[in-house]
Amino acid sequence: MRATRWAIAPEDADRAAEIAAATGLSPLLAQVLINRGVDSPELAELFLDPDLAELPSPIAEFPDLAPALDLLAEAIERGDRLGICGDYDADGMTSTALLIRAFRHLGADVTASIPSRMTDGYGINQRIVEEFHQNGISLILTVDNGIAAYEPIARARELGLTVILTDHHDVPPRIPPANAILNPKLIDPASPYAGLAGVGVAYVLAVALAQRMERSAPWKSLLQLFTLGTIADLAPLTGVNRRWVRRGLSLLPFSTVPGIRALQQVAGISVAGDGQGDGNATASTSKGPLKPEAIGFRLGPRINAVGRIHQPNVVIDLLTTDDSGEALERAMQCEEINQKRQQICNQIEQEAHAWYQSSDLDLKAARVMLVVQPDWHHGTIGIVASRLVERYGAPVFIGTYEEENPEQVRGSARSIPEFNVFEALEYCKDLLTKHGGHRAAGGFSLPAANLPAFEARLREFAQTCLQPEHICPLVQPDVRASLGELDGELYEQIDMLHPCGIGNPDPVFWSPGLQVVGQRQLGQDRKHLRLTVSDGTGQMEAIAWRWGDAFPLPPVVDVAYQLKENHWNGAVNLELDVVAIRPAVAGSAPVRSPVLADRPATYDPAVTAAMPDKVLEHLAPPSPKRASFTFRDRPYNCAWGDRDGQPELRIRNPEGKVLALVDGEPTGLLGPNRETAEPVDLNHPFFRSLIAAAKGALTGVDPANSGLTGAE
Repeated sequence: MRATRWAIAPEDADRAAEIAAATGLSPLLAQVLINRGVDSPELAELFLDPDLAELPSPIAEFPDLAPALDLLAEAIERGDRLGICGDYDADGMTSTALLIRAFRHLGADVTASIPSRMTDGYGINQRIVEEFHQNGISLILTVDNGIAAYEPIARARELGLTVILTDHHDVPPRIPPANAILNPKLIDPASPYAGLAGVGVAYVLAVALAQRMERSAPWKSLLQLFTLGTIADLAPLTGVNRRWVRRGLSLLPFSTVPGIRALQQVAGISVAGDGQGDGNATASTSKGPLKPEAIGFRLGPRINAVGRIHQPNVVIDLLTTDDSGEALERAMQCEEINQKRQQICNQIEQEAHAWYQSSDLDLKAARVMLVVQPDWHHGTIGIVASRLVERYGAPVFIGTYEEENPEQVRGSARSIPEFNVFEALEYCKDLLTKHGGHRAAGGFSLPAANLPAFEARLREFAQTCLQPEHICPLVQPDVRASLGELDGELYEQIDMLHPCGIGNPDPVFWSPGLQVVGQRQLGQDRKHLRLTVSDGTGQMEAIAWRWGDAFPLPPVVDVAYQLKENHWNGAVNLELDVVAIRPAVAGSAPVRSPVLADRPATYDPAVTAAMPDKVLEHLAPPSPKRASFTFRDRPYNCAWGDRDGQPELRIRNPEGKVLALVDGEPTGLLGPNRETAEPVDLNHPFFRSLIAAAKGALTGVDPANSGLTGAE
């Protein structure tokens, strides 16, 4: 049986019943909302209908938006040439297409350039800047990149070019000298705009510019591109993302954008009026909005594949042409390229697994995987890294040697929630030629000679944030259910929680003690399982993708799963889409699990999953009642308290504010008292370091035998 670690959300039956009565939801789904931080009938109403919330003006949220609009409006009115520098992933390509469409609609003379993944690497570079200058471009606008490109931006300014930088990646210590910078990482993390991807920033800029110029905007087509890019980039579906994606999904089946219609047709998604597609309701039908998985598993990969192993201009042409024939031709190219990408990924994945099996790497000890092999395709190793994380539950850094320069390595990184990729790369930056990214993913390059030192440094960093038990795939079931409760009404109600994705994942149910009535392996390589399970209240079919190596299963198991429809031979049946299986645990009961709230003030929207990092999980209960310590030359006091029967650590600063936190929760409270305290993200580097200092001071303190007044 494959090892997994389960963090089952605690049940709150009374509150779930209250929300269910107010909204008409099943108590099971009401519990799911509570797990998302939607813990009152009022919040539930706003969650189910996000258009009820009032949005602040983006001009008030982004300090540089107003000057950026002035610069663009003046340039367009003068007839200046505009140059867009995009990126080769789905976010960057949809961002580029969105702005091309918007600027052309406003009468701008605009061109675009996207760096080659193979020869240029990520982001704007000096070659693009020089070419823009030579071609008479007077204003450069970056989309989904640029925040780490200090030298190219500085060169553009030296040449007298105006630069507007739009990005959403983490902000490095040195910010480029652009005329205006729009980046949600530079605004209040409580803002509803804080989770925007690059395409979201582009959408805000385009719509605001049309308003500034007192012109109409082709908002329906722009919103569809926003929706494609946001979901494909795994942006959190909270705040304005949830609100706007919800609208965009309702527009996509009726799209009048030739490239979007063509892409849906080649992906087998039915489009209103064309009479084609497979009619799979889990993806889309012309009767209702698309579901996010239609983009995440069908449209997004076909867009991303082009940037990974081909020229991004194929996608730009696809999404900007108004010619249906050209759109279909480009969509067919995307389909062929994606098939080739799948073959390459499968081959690299097999080789990576074989490498690990033959190596002496102890992941529990190393806590991070670094694998570098020759002749792997740069554009696909990031996908393989994600698959390795899913299989082994460890952060993965994967690379290959440059074809033109075998002495140089280029790679990608993917992570588990407890490990911050961007911070890890910053920790190793003296060994790297180039790096960037965010908490969950990143890219890097370095001299091959630095590989041993790089691996040692990554392991050193991993020791600061990971324990051996973290190196195991994480499963986070939302609510316990019996098979008899899984019916068509519940499945239809799940639609009310959509759009689901990062920040608002699809509900994961779990059922303990299921009897395995039948099981067989599927696929040519037998890597999947088809199951029949029963619990006395009902019997259901289940599909367990990539669980074939667990065959045969024990006769009784606990199963975590999502509820899906299976369309076969004209019949539609509900089945379990298995997330994880474990041997039945006697008396299985919920355990404390981190809560991913739909309120930006309580979580980092860049995180790709709920944070299972038990910040004080490994803090042994000590014996003095309180302690004093110095942190960054400032005196602090700390002690153990109690919150609802849970040990609570309290740290008081010289100004009298108290940081109060409970083991296992990703947020704490900071303030002079409990009533006015504000939630803070305990995964912020400052708070992590402060907690570690308190840990050292409190060695030997009994959390059940202490009290510190303040945040109460």
